Amino acid sequence: MALFPVLEKERIFKMGAQAYRIPALLYLAKHHTFLAFAEQRASKKDEQAKELVLRRGEYQVSTQLVQWQEMEVLSTARLEGHRSMNPCPVYDEATETLFLLFLAVKGEVSEQFQIHNKANAARLCCVTSQNLGRSWSPCSDLTHSAIGSSYNDWATFAIGPGHGLQLHNSGRLLIPAYAYRLLETHKEPTPYAFCFSSDDHGKTWKMGNFITMEKTLESQVVEVGSHGQRFLYCNSRSTLRRRVQAVSTNDGMDFQAAQQISKLVEPLNGCQGSVIGFPDPTPNSVDTWVLYSHPTDPLYRNNLGVYLNKDPLDPEGWSKPAMLARGPCAYSDLQYMGLGADGSPQFGCLFECKHYEEILFVMFTLKQAFGS
Repeated sequence: MALFPVLEKERIFKMGAQAYRIPALLYLAKHHTFLAFAEQRASKKDEQAKELVLRRGEYQVSTQLVQWQEMEVLSTARLEGHRSMNPCPVYDEATETLFLLFLAVKGEVSEQFQIHNKANAARLCCVTSQNLGRSWSPCSDLTHSAIGSSYNDWATFAIGPGHGLQLHNSGRLLIPAYAYRLLETHKEPTPYAFCFSSDDHGKTWKMGNFITMEKTLESQVVEVGSHGQRFLYCNSRSTLRRRVQAVSTNDGMDFQAAQQISKLVEPLNGCQGSVIGFPDPTPNSVDTWVLYSHPTDPLYRNNLGVYLNKDPLDPEGWSKPAMLARGPCAYSDLQYMGLGADGSPQFGCLFECKHYEEILFVMFTLKQAFGS
């Protein structure tokens, strides 16, 4: 494994009277602003999630440091009688609107209870901001309009978590998701990944079609240029002990070529991971490289690493991991920041560590991670 130089990590959320889990990170390059989201919980348990929180960070280019503001509770990002989970932010560059989609789950109903009883208790919700997250709209429940009758065919569903994506060519907004589908009455519900999308700047949302491989869960997507083609790359958590990738040539409505990635292992029961695309730094190249963050231990959620793939179409193209943090680590979210002071692509990463007691932030460059 590649060895990072010592990187300065900053604590963004720390367990105290409340617990914090499920990081989501957005970098608004035009404004040099980070938005770091998480769930605030009564305990570490999923069933005791309560509301969503935000910390805003102003990136000082001259000093290469981020100045973080105090934590804010997103008081409008809630549905009465539900707990708020899975923050999924996406920014519409054309309208300068920040969308925060999230999951609202009834009371303390667990995901396993919904799956076992085939009783969907989740809702798809959204709040928006016109001022970079300083104030937010009232909550909108998108469940009926975005999912419709398909809702009754699912034991439950979720989105993200982590950042969404706006496509450069069409402006389409994308939020990855997965649903436990009720395909046969005598079988356990089975998860399949897909994407929600909007083609009218977030006024309406619709479902895409499911990835063809079952047991695909939390996902992130990247818009990629490779070998003269443009496509959408999806990387999904699975319970198959390996990550799963699939590609879309119609902007996320359909995903083909689903396959396991032998080099990207999953611990027992899997773990969320993050992918981000960035321009190939090779002179005159128009291709996209992809960076991926995830625990590197094949058995447990330990030792967070980042992996590089210079040809995302090739599932065997992943590098060995560069170690970002040792010890217990879990969910993470990556953002691309442009070129760093060393002229190399620069990234920010928000991640869980120390058995979910802290959520840390770190910046690094490709040169620091992989020496080139």
